[in-house]
Formats: sequence, structure tokens, C-alpha cells
Amino acid sequence: MPSWRSANPTSPSSPASPEARRPLAGWRVWWLAARPATLPAAVAPVVVGSATAASAASFCLPAAAASLAVALLVQVGTNLANDAHDYLHGADRLPRRGPVRVTAEGLLTPGQVLRGAAVAFGLACVAGLYLVWLRGWHLVPVGLSCVAAGLAYTWGPRFGYRGLGDLFVFVFFGLVAVAGTDYVQTGTWRAEAVWAAVPVGLTCTSILVVNNLRDIPTDRAAGKRTLAVRLGPVGSRVEYSLCWLSALAWPLVVRGQLGSGFWLPWLVAPSAARTVRWVWVHDDGPSLNRALRDTARLHLLYGVLLAAAYVV
Repeated sequence: MPSWRSANPTSPSSPASPEARRPLAGWRVWWLAARPATLPAAVAPVVVGSATAASAASFCLPAAAASLAVALLVQVGTNLANDAHDYLHGADRLPRRGPVRVTAEGLLTPGQVLRGAAVAFGLACVAGLYLVWLRGWHLVPVGLSCVAAGLAYTWGPRFGYRGLGDLFVFVFFGLVAVAGTDYVQTGTWRAEAVWAAVPVGLTCTSILVVNNLRDIPTDRAAGKRTLAVRLGPVGSRVEYSLCWLSALAWPLVVRGQLGSGFWLPWLVAPSAARTVRWVWVHDDGPSLNRALRDTARLHLLYGVLLAAAYVV
């Protein structure tokens, strides 16, 4: 196990990154560590789950706000834990094609980052206490499973290293997040919310797919067997394309729930087609970083439009 003191501020992990060239301090380092480009992954499921609750005349703003806080804090905690654990496991010690990782760059020690992750997960649990008070103690295992999944991605079982990360994202940022948000507002586990969660899980998974596609060379060298490493670049691009094709086709599956607004999610189709094409024709780090940002934004936009379809 490498020493936490071995982080090197001159690490070559991201020599071309603007963040690596300018000094960072205070909250800016933590903002960088939180990976803001990935945060739409936590917002879209809450938006859709709140919309399905609203379609059942059960929208509850405090419950929706608490759900959003839990989702964002779990996302941040997961990102921080991954930053530290990937460094400790050697995955971020090779020259990176992705954005700066604060532990690998020596901006924060692994201990600091892991303590930050603990704070984020702890605050998520505090926000979740309101939801437990609102709906009952049976929500505790659901919340703890979300925290455990965030930790287990790169620590302990290291599911992200075994090719199971895509499944975890689909389940926890799709099915659990959407159906859970709907439940804390309606008081019922509803099939409608699960159906609505499927395309959200798919578009969220596509964020991880393009992230892992970019990292195939370094992940393979570090022994990190993500699904992208197992499928290879072509297989990963096929998976990415299928995620978006399935999500865009899904409104037809649930047209009975959406009514006349079923077509609204299709408004992202032109942008999604451009991003899919971009992923297929580019293989360099900066281009795939752009695809990652665009995919996260498309995921959020798709969620907003799907939510609008439910509300309309």
C-alpha cells in the first residue's frame, strides 16, 4: 500500500490540463475534486422522480429538495472516494487523458480526500433523516445501500474494477434514484416510476461509458478491468450508442403514461446524434473530455424533457 505522503505535486498525470498549470487553493481544489461535470448525473433522476410524483398529484417540494441534497452529496462523496482510492490503487499514477485528479496531482492528500468523502456521505445521511422521518425507517437500508455502493465502486469489492460499474450506475442513479424520489413524495413504490427510471439510468450510464472509454489505456495498464476495458473501444462505443438509442425509443414504450407530450424527450435527438458521432470519430483525451461534458448535459436535458412530458 503506497504511503499517503507520496502524492507528487509535479505528477505528469495531466500535463496539458489548465487546472494543472495554475495554482489552486481552498474551495477551488475541493470543487475540482467534486468533479462538477458529473453532477447532472445526480440531478436528472430527482427531476424525473419529482415529475412522476407530480403526475400523481403528490409533488412535495421539501421531499424533492431533500432527495436532491442526498443525491448530490452521495455523488460528491463517491467522486471523492474514487479520487483517493484510484490513486492508492495505482490507477491515476500513469499519464492521464482525463481531467486533473487532486490526489494524483498532490493538491490534496488521500487522507484529506477520504475525510472529505466521509463528510459528504455523512451530510447525505443527515439530509436522508428527513426522508426517514417522512416515510419511515424502512428507507434506512435504501440510503445506506447507496452510500455503500459509492464506496464499493473503488474500495473493498472494487466493483468498478470488475466491470460492474455500468450496472451500478444504472441501478442506483436510475432505478433507485427515480423510484426513491417518487416514493418519498407519493408514499408508494409505483411501477410508473420504475418505468420512468429506465431511460434515466441509460443516459446516466452513458456518462460512465464515455469516461471509461477515454481511460481504457491507463485502466488496462493499472489492472482496472472496467466494462470498457473488457469490451474494447469499439464495443464501448456500441454500448454508448445503444444507451442513447434505447433512451430515445423509450417514450414509445411508456407512451400511455406520457400522453400527448411523449415526444418531448426527442428534442435532444439532434444533439445526441452529434455527440454519438463525435464519440465514434474521436479518440484523444481532450475530445473525449468534451464528449463527457456534453453527455452529462444531454443526460440532464433529457431528464428535464422527460419530466416535462410527465407533467404535461
